[in-house]
Amino acid sequence: MAKAMTAKEVTKKVFNNEELFVLDVRNESDFNDWKIEGKNFEYLNVPYFDLLDGVEPILDKIPADKELLVVCAKEGSSVMVAEMLEEAGREVSYLTGGMKAWSEHLEPVKVGDLKDGGEMYQFVRIGKGCLSYMVISNGEAAIVDATRMTDVFTDFAAEKNAEIKHVFDTHLHADHISGGRKIAEKTGASYWLPPKDAEEVTFEYNRLEDGNEVMIGSTKISIQAVYSPGHTIGSTSFVVDDQYLLSGDILFIDSIGRPDLAGKAGDWAGDLRETLYKRYKELSSELIVMPAHFMIIDELNEDGSVSEKLGTLFAKNHGLNIEDDGEFRKLVSENLPPQPNAYQEIRETNMGKISPDEEKQREMEIGPNRCAVR
Repeated sequence: MAKAMTAKEVTKKVFNNEELFVLDVRNESDFNDWKIEGKNFEYLNVPYFDLLDGVEPILDKIPADKELLVVCAKEGSSVMVAEMLEEAGREVSYLTGGMKAWSEHLEPVKVGDLKDGGEMYQFVRIGKGCLSYMVISNGEAAIVDATRMTDVFTDFAAEKNAEIKHVFDTHLHADHISGGRKIAEKTGASYWLPPKDAEEVTFEYNRLEDGNEVMIGSTKISIQAVYSPGHTIGSTSFVVDDQYLLSGDILFIDSIGRPDLAGKAGDWAGDLRETLYKRYKELSSELIVMPAHFMIIDELNEDGSVSEKLGTLFAKNHGLNIEDDGEFRKLVSENLPPQPNAYQEIRETNMGKISPDEEKQREMEIGPNRCAVR
């Protein structure tokens, strides 16, 4: 029987820059759209149906001296191909749960200590590029931009003996289903949303507005002065503990947020520019930027986290260094990547208008995140 390798084990290989040879047996279009990525990973894509008669034709394309992982959409096909490879004398593993499991795995990484003894954690959704956060201070916790895999957050808080008091979404997400409301309902925490993004929601929420300040234990989360429209009309940023800037989908490490997901690229490009070039410029350059997404694997730090000083981004991020307003507008409104898969349905789910079952939610989210422009 071929060995199983979990999404968590593959994530560790990504974080540690290990070598891995990935045989992906999904259709070519699915592979080209979205795959497991690692700095030292190599790939061969051969659809499962081409291997029904055996793996002999591809044996010479698979190096014998590298660890081999077979991947498919849900697991079944990769198990069968892995067993054929094993019969051919190769050591091989298959990905447990396939790309569905890869899409859902969250890896918590401690990113720093807070001034009053608390801790900041980033949850890296490695297969989807989503980043969530947990601030823990004096037995209390706040969660920012939670994904729909809510047990990961509630279990982690319980491990840390912290009670979840507040749950925030920086904006109404269009590429993944938020777990914020579900966590709030489960724990009795307050759920916060920017009101300009929440005009059509069907549930009660706390209004995230300029000037809000929320305490978690003895740690201050400031929401004043960084109301930051541009990606959505309500996009909001947080400064945590005067150390961290949670930038949502406004600013990434290697790119900036796209302003077109509501069909308002022309209108919102100016808001985006003002946020990035004026509001953020007024903040301390020492703040550590913690975005809601990463776009490419090169954005990961050595420990697997995604962050960079604001001052460094003003020096190195192309999106922050476009002097000409017309050129900036062109960048953020033309040659954009495709819209996220099922983004309209995802927005409606996050508004509470529709309630798809878990399998449907999985399908809606499959694929890469597409919230950035470079």
